[in-house]
Amino acid sequence: MADRVMHLTFVKRGGRYDDLTIVRGDGASETIACPKQGIIPHDMVHYAVESVLAHRGFLSLVQEGQAAGFATGGKESEDAVERLVETFQAEMWGGRVPATDLIAAYEHACAARGHGIAAISSHDVAAIRDRLDDLTHQWAALPQNGALTLRFPEA
Repeated sequence: MADRVMHLTFVKRGGRYDDLTIVRGDGASETIACPKQGIIPHDMVHYAVESVLAHRGFLSLVQEGQAAGFATGGKESEDAVERLVETFQAEMWGGRVPATDLIAAYEHACAARGHGIAAISSHDVAAIRDRLDDLTHQWAALPQNGALTLRFPEA
């Protein structure tokens, strides 16, 4: 599976955007702009969620060859992961809530959009939060133009 490993390099830039360069296992690469949002980049939240859970989302699709500058194709599993990423982002902006409340908000968001949910437990929430805390700490410590490289899937 080594040829399926991607390297994700996030670069903290000045201005309104950070950068993400994705290098796939076959060496193909592309760079996308990541709008600043006051927390870690959106695609880094995807990394935290998708590296903890075995659900198909944005990074899984890119790993399979989809261009990085796309919106998910609207399949139920992809939409469910996108809602989960959004739920964790909202928590990062607004403050921690009990895991049961986060899961309930996530399920409500999926229901409002008319699609199913990705299975998630309180243990999963804790693991994702730990990963987000670690990534937030690493990102905050970077100077402007500093880079953080992650492997997906992890080794």
